[in-house]
Amino acid sequence: MNRIAVLTSGGDSPGMNAAIRAVARTCMFNDIECVGVMRGYEGLIEGDYKVLDRAAVGGIIHRGGTVLKTARSDRFRTEEGRLAALEKMRSEGIDGLVVIGGDGSFHGAKALHDLGFPVIGIPGTIDNDITGTDETIGFDTAVNTALEAIMRLRDTASSHDRLFIVEVMGRNAGFLALETAVASGAEYAVVPELPLSIGNLCKLLRNSYAEHKSHTLIILAEGVMSAHEMREKLQDTGGYDARVTVLGYIQRGGHPTSFDVVLATRMGAFATESLLIGKSGMMVGNINHKLVLSPLERAWSEHKSLSPELLSLVNKMN
Repeated sequence: MNRIAVLTSGGDSPGMNAAIRAVARTCMFNDIECVGVMRGYEGLIEGDYKVLDRAAVGGIIHRGGTVLKTARSDRFRTEEGRLAALEKMRSEGIDGLVVIGGDGSFHGAKALHDLGFPVIGIPGTIDNDITGTDETIGFDTAVNTALEAIMRLRDTASSHDRLFIVEVMGRNAGFLALETAVASGAEYAVVPELPLSIGNLCKLLRNSYAEHKSHTLIILAEGVMSAHEMREKLQDTGGYDARVTVLGYIQRGGHPTSFDVVLATRMGAFATESLLIGKSGMMVGNINHKLVLSPLERAWSEHKSLSPELLSLVNKMN
């Protein structure tokens, strides 16, 4: 291989820039040119490429977001669009591609692999819902961002006998809500994977107030319902003054934690080296602190379960 391209697709996550840098630096180490694709698969079709030399990736390792930007591409969902992207890459002398993103991005990567083009995926999403890896790039940062905000809320909650319902991201997965709940010492975690009984929750709130707990925190994954909707459904808060906080996109921004920087760097280097030895149609995963390769389709064909240990801890610690 003489030229390897890298793109980011889907939602951004902290640590993506560290992964881009790692791909580029690994290419340099192997005397290969690295090309950055702007705006994801849309830029792949349009040929919106730029060479990632040492200067281009200098100083980006701790920046949030993605310097390559990201965008949805309806054109790439069509066979015509994918063939156009393939033709453009070949005309530019690109021999392999690294895709950084979630399962939607990996669907696109798999389509290119099926057309005979070498592709490796790197899981980058704050939801941590990708099977084949213990952690995805950005998850640790998102948990810590949510935790910092919640610690400030706790100070206010304890001063006013308040119930705070904190809505975090997680449309179909409760990994972020669950880990944030354990890390913040929240009394309850409401996640899409488990059934919710509003009646039981009201009973727990009454018991907490009767036990003279000065405040209560509920961490709610957005996929269950909105925090405002939950406040309306809680007809009985046990005596607490219920307030709502929606963290929203603040969880996706900011500098990545050291964990995410190191994870992204390891994954970026491993993905590039995997391409160089002929691997394709695979994603990089971190299993028990060891980097491994799994088929791209594993990201959407297998369900990733919440940790029973963490679920148990929330109940034990409330």
